Amino acid sequence: MKKILAIALAIVMVFGLVACGGNDGAKAGEAKVAVFWYDNSDAYLSTVRAEMDKEWAAQGLKFENFDAKNDQATQMDQIKTAITNGFTLLVVNQVSSGSPDVAEQIIKMAGNIPVVFFNRSPEAENAEGAVLNAHSSVCFVGTDAPEAGHMQGKMIGEYLVANYETADLNGDGKISYALFMGDKTNVEAIARTKFGVEDANAVLTAAGKPELVYFDASNSDKYQVDMGGAWSAAAATDYMTTNLSRYNDANNNMIELVICNNDNMAEGTVAALNTVGYNTGSGKYIPVFGVDATDAAKALIAAGKMTGSIKQDNVGMAKAVVAVAKAIAEGKAPKDAIAATAELDGIFTVSANVANKLYVAYAPYTGE
Repeated sequence: MKKILAIALAIVMVFGLVACGGNDGAKAGEAKVAVFWYDNSDAYLSTVRAEMDKEWAAQGLKFENFDAKNDQATQMDQIKTAITNGFTLLVVNQVSSGSPDVAEQIIKMAGNIPVVFFNRSPEAENAEGAVLNAHSSVCFVGTDAPEAGHMQGKMIGEYLVANYETADLNGDGKISYALFMGDKTNVEAIARTKFGVEDANAVLTAAGKPELVYFDASNSDKYQVDMGGAWSAAAATDYMTTNLSRYNDANNNMIELVICNNDNMAEGTVAALNTVGYNTGSGKYIPVFGVDATDAAKALIAAGKMTGSIKQDNVGMAKAVVAVAKAIAEGKAPKDAIAATAELDGIFTVSANVANKLYVAYAPYTGE
């Protein structure tokens, strides 16, 4: 009898071990992931979404996308409905970027459901960790906001030093610039606006050149912002068309450089310049810089209509978000999921200050 009991116990233990060994996969397969996008019309994020959709499927995770159409109230309603409908993991591209109050509301609604914020920071500028360090059930996957601005500024400065006489259209020894900001409250936009100019000036002054001069002395902000917060080509085209009615060759005060927070606005700038005979691929040219390295921007750069961009890795972003989500679905705490994902690829790094924050690296792009 003892021998029979021993054999039976051994069998139970073996089956128990097998069950434990397959538990992570089962958890991941049972997860229901709700992915909330701030706006499906965003040029860069549309490419992230396409890559992410493929990655969810490849990893065997059930998911559903929700489009807030750039409306925070709509997104809140979508999150509330998803929770009611039994989704077990929330992946949030927050509409109100940099708003800790909104992030806290989302976390409170989620309760015990893990939340992966991505791309658009849940924290305010200069308040890293204020939200993320306060909650063990959340994490963030995005980019190091200042990095794109620093890279863009360095790229602009180096280009101008190498092409100063050509860029100085009216020969006054200074470069006048316009700057298009995507969203006044967005952490990424704030950093790009600040460092794109500051770092360009640092390169210029180190080479014995004067700092950039904003084209409109009456504008103390020294930027023009998309009032809809959509970082749109249309906003940049409208602004640039109006600017060119006053600042042009005939008045000998032509804008000589355009800095854009993203490639969509850079595309809109090029479209406006084309109407006055600039940046058509040959002849008269004004340097235009963006961020994202979208396919459309790459084509403009290749055609000689745009100068450069900063690559925001859509494939890397998608892979990082899905990898973190899968690790959480398999039972890892968000902080541990971030650490595990950072080991997968050299372009992923954990924030030095916040253990549940993962960065996807930027890279300069001037053509391949």
